[in-house]
Amino acid sequence: MMTRAAVRVCLILCIAVAAFAQSLTPADRKAGVAYLEKTRDGVIAATKDLSPAQWTFKPGPDRWSIAQVMEHIALAEDFMFDNVKTKVMAAPAGAAGRDIKKTDAAVLAMVPDRSHKFQAPPPLVPKAKWGTPTEALDHFLKARAQTIAFMEATPDLREHVTDSPLGPLDAYEQLLFIGAHSERHTKQILEVKEDPKYPKN
Repeated sequence: MMTRAAVRVCLILCIAVAAFAQSLTPADRKAGVAYLEKTRDGVIAATKDLSPAQWTFKPGPDRWSIAQVMEHIALAEDFMFDNVKTKVMAAPAGAAGRDIKKTDAAVLAMVPDRSHKFQAPPPLVPKAKWGTPTEALDHFLKARAQTIAFMEATPDLREHVTDSPLGPLDAYEQLLFIGAHSERHTKQILEVKEDPKYPKN
């Protein structure tokens, strides 16, 4: 049987843990949903009314076409969202006092930054998985709808943290990362369209 002193210590510890727990605020959730919608709309706008020649134009032999970029965006949406659902949401909480505002801002600033280029991992390299670029776009839109619904409805997104290239990220920040990734590659699409040899129609 626990003594009164032991019970008192347990209560103090529980209160301390609750004080350090970081939960997702309604404002953060609203901002996260808005960002996922904004970056979705950016993909739509960047790929609107493209001709077959525009979809398949490559600025160079080692550069992706818009069709390939679109496939990569769709593949990554599936890959990263599955990671959030199956791995991140099963992970424990992060360190007490983790600076979530600073980390949120870092995700939104660093991931879309095209000044540093990276090689896509093999599962996310385009290989014409979908028959046409528009099918890849349609797949992305359906996948993004699931990502947004998960952001809207999942209560404990701040309470699960895993390591990432940017350091420890909670599930909310991992969802921001998904939106930031599509923003990064929307910029890549716009770079292709700015090439002097890009087809006019």
